[in-house]
Amino acid sequence: MVNNPTFKLAFLAPKFWPTWLSVFFLYALSWLPQGIQLWLGKMLGRLVHRLLKKRRRIAEVNLRLCFPDMDAQQRADMVLKNMENTGIATFETSMAWWWPQWRMNRVVGSVKGIEHIEQAQANGKGVLLLVPHMLHLEMLSRVLGTAQMGIGFYRPHNNPLMEYFMTKGRLRSNEYLIGKRDVKGLLQALKNKKLCYYLPDQDYGRNRCEFAPFFAVPDAASTTGTLLFAGSKNCETLSLHGVRDARGKYHIEIQPALADFPSDDPRSDVTRVNQRMEQAIEQAPEQYMWLHRRFKTRPDEHAPSYYK
Repeated sequence: MVNNPTFKLAFLAPKFWPTWLSVFFLYALSWLPQGIQLWLGKMLGRLVHRLLKKRRRIAEVNLRLCFPDMDAQQRADMVLKNMENTGIATFETSMAWWWPQWRMNRVVGSVKGIEHIEQAQANGKGVLLLVPHMLHLEMLSRVLGTAQMGIGFYRPHNNPLMEYFMTKGRLRSNEYLIGKRDVKGLLQALKNKKLCYYLPDQDYGRNRCEFAPFFAVPDAASTTGTLLFAGSKNCETLSLHGVRDARGKYHIEIQPALADFPSDDPRSDVTRVNQRMEQAIEQAPEQYMWLHRRFKTRPDEHAPSYYK
């Protein structure tokens, strides 16, 4: 559990100077008007689209597989918009970590469905909130934190100085953070009736996975870790929709709990989870993290690691 990251004198060592420079640069930019930051992010995304051909290719393949009815021009347009949103996400991270609350209040569009969280907690349950990897995820967490603080379940950063800044930033909207290997910690948080974020939509490998439909892909590797936590008697499983609109405001809607979940059929259960993720992504597909190699793990372990 992380609730008070410690600054270390070792962070002043020369090896961390590039990190300090990056952080100070992003912090300074975070004070610009939001519209300028979104424009700068969009330009950065276009540069990413031009230079990072491998990542662009991954996004193209993901969209071709998930939306086979999308024609080539539509797909190319979507990839460009997705790269623009990827660039914007860099600035959204700095907004989420460093903006004072008065600035956050200006970009909160709407927060709906909080009553579903409150009802679960009134029933003596914690909430496992299923969230897709939207590119503005840091801002969604900060916006939801204006209504109710949560518990972040996350992968610690390899750079200890970035870990320090990341945890300090995320603790503005979370009571504390739990490392992804601390299963007992998350189960305890659910027992304590906490709101716990969980992101089940990526390919986490062959361990603890079922191959289930995800959009038009019939056999996407889907984690069963969701079922481990959802199966706790102290848990109700809800999901979240989140978008950034054309005015730069963020909208969140909490979806009702999954009924009779989990069941005794793991593939059926992860299919239901995937369907919740699809519903959330469809609200703004250009704002989803399509750069991830979502289908790298195949049912046949001897097959190519990614679709060609």
